[in-house]
Amino acid sequence: MAVQFDHTIVSAHDSGASAEFLTEILGLPPPTRFGPFQVVEADNGVSLDFLALDADAEVIHQHYAFLVGELEFEQIFRRIQERGIAYWADPGQTRPSEINHSDGGRGFYFEDPNGHRLEVLTHRYGSSRQQHRE
Repeated sequence: MAVQFDHTIVSAHDSGASAEFLTEILGLPPPTRFGPFQVVEADNGVSLDFLALDADAEVIHQHYAFLVGELEFEQIFRRIQERGIAYWADPGQTRPSEINHSDGGRGFYFEDPNGHRLEVLTHRYGSSRQQHRE
């Protein structure tokens, strides 16, 4: 069997609200419960399993990137704008209200309710270099 990424645990203050936020923004099916987790499954079968922390526990901010098609990008970007969610072209948040055009695609960054940095992109990084090698 090939090595494949299956799931990761995402800490949150309110796992249900955080999982619902992600599914709504990305246009995915509603989260499902598995034990203490609220599970968000991406179209490729990889899941983000949201786990609620104690109220006084600190959420360690992580970065999660989602590769999407052009149509999905448009839909996601529209939902971000409709909700008035801040977004940036870069992970350092120095280019607010912009998208990037890295590797001939489009992308942007935004934060979830816990401060995790989420990224939506249409081309994998380095994909333009790969195309030039072929």
